[in-house]
Amino acid sequence: MNTDNQNITHIVDQIDFQNIQKHPNILIAAHFWEKDRFDAAKTCYKFMRRIDDMIDDRKALTITLSCMDKQLFTDQVTRWISCLQGQDSNDPFLDEVLETITKFRIPLLYFHNFAKSMMHDIHHNGFETFEQFLAYSEGASNGPASVFVHLCCLDRQNGHYIQNFPDISNMARPCALFSYIVHIIRDFRKDQLDHLNYFAADMLEKHDLSKGDLEQIAAGGEITGNFRDMIREYKGIADTYRVETQKAVERLESQIPPRYIFSLKLIFDLYLQIFERIDPENGLFTSEELIPEPEEVKARVFHCLSSNAL
Repeated sequence: MNTDNQNITHIVDQIDFQNIQKHPNILIAAHFWEKDRFDAAKTCYKFMRRIDDMIDDRKALTITLSCMDKQLFTDQVTRWISCLQGQDSNDPFLDEVLETITKFRIPLLYFHNFAKSMMHDIHHNGFETFEQFLAYSEGASNGPASVFVHLCCLDRQNGHYIQNFPDISNMARPCALFSYIVHIIRDFRKDQLDHLNYFAADMLEKHDLSKGDLEQIAAGGEITGNFRDMIREYKGIADTYRVETQKAVERLESQIPPRYIFSLKLIFDLYLQIFERIDPENGLFTSEELIPEPEEVKARVFHCLSSNAL
């Protein structure tokens, strides 16, 4: 894509940095695609958010879901996923999702993996082990990430979309895990206040922490050395995935057009912007500290553009 500076500025000006909520980086990065792929990303993202928000909003009201709530949510998620397999939905939005999946040849596996993680949220409060968290991330994070990378890697031939890369999930996984670990550190205080905990029990035990300790810190209590040690370890794990992400993007550089490589670099760089703010030694781990202001995000987009020719 040969895009002059005026057109690039116009694209950036179309992004509503002030009002994009809930994991906005996917939508920011997809703005640099042609309209139909951008609309596909929005549709798939909105569908996944519908499921996630339904569960999280209910959990924010109570620590444990009732048996009735669990059954109702399980049935609802199962019904929505079934609609993606062609079952009648009587819902225009679900019909739009199915049409998008069909047109862009998006594997249903990504949505099934996402639904599996949402089922975990319905029936569990947190994770016993870090390995369990990684398995959960395969749907909760790598599900939407795989859709994003899939849309980047599509080739359009004779009006139809063709997928030439057989292993999208493996390509997407490092960035998905990097961004998700950054995400749970960024939202630590908010999640705790909403009765959500993404730090695995074995990691808490390793650092001599309890769920009560996390709740106390999130409510404004003293940030202990043990908590800082745990954040330091999580940031170190994220850094490993950061390096793997850079290598994965480099492998794709000669294989897909510049605009899609740029969008992959941009979504990674926007999470890197947050990663760089995580300070295990002295940080307060508040939203104000870890979430960049809209103008800072916009400046980061321009910085990424200046380093990557479109």
